Amino acid sequence: MKLLHIDSSILGEHSITRDLSAHIVSTLTAENPGLAVTHVDLASSPLEHLSSAHLAAAHGALAAEELKADLAAGQKALEDFLAADVIVVGAPMYNFSVPSQLKAWIDRLAVAGKTFSYSEGKGPEGLCGGKKLIVASSRGGLFSEGTPAAALDHQEAYLKTLFGFLGVTDISFVRAEGIAMGEEARNQAVATAKNNASALVG
Repeated sequence: MKLLHIDSSILGEHSITRDLSAHIVSTLTAENPGLAVTHVDLASSPLEHLSSAHLAAAHGALAAEELKADLAAGQKALEDFLAADVIVVGAPMYNFSVPSQLKAWIDRLAVAGKTFSYSEGKGPEGLCGGKKLIVASSRGGLFSEGTPAAALDHQEAYLKTLFGFLGVTDISFVRAEGIAMGEEARNQAVATAKNNASALVG
């Protein structure tokens, strides 16, 4: 079984989602000793954002020399995703959404004919069923369902919609929110998230 571990926070060792995603992966590997883990740090090794040159190359135009390494990295990102049985994504909320580095990675996954397709009369169909996605989520405020700011959540809602479009329906969120609301709230949120993670994957 293969696990793809994605981190996207720019905060390095101070990142809560990195701490949570590492906890999830270590718990999963303890439960599944034969698990093959591929770790990708999108902050230290980001993919470029899509440009007209990327689209031209995708349609058969000759890619500029300076784009070739990024195109190869994008293809590797897609291949790693397709090969994975479990995907663990560290996804903090930045400005009500996901980090731009994570969006750039997602843009390399959403490829017609590879991860989704359109069929006559049926519309879009996801091609990635059978995968399990676990998202390590952090938010400075309170945005979960039932809170006054829930409508501002374009982070978890986006990830659920996007991966659902690709056919991934087994999606879980391990959430630490309210982390900017004081040290006590932060520590409690992280402890609760880790307990939830252990219960989810243990």
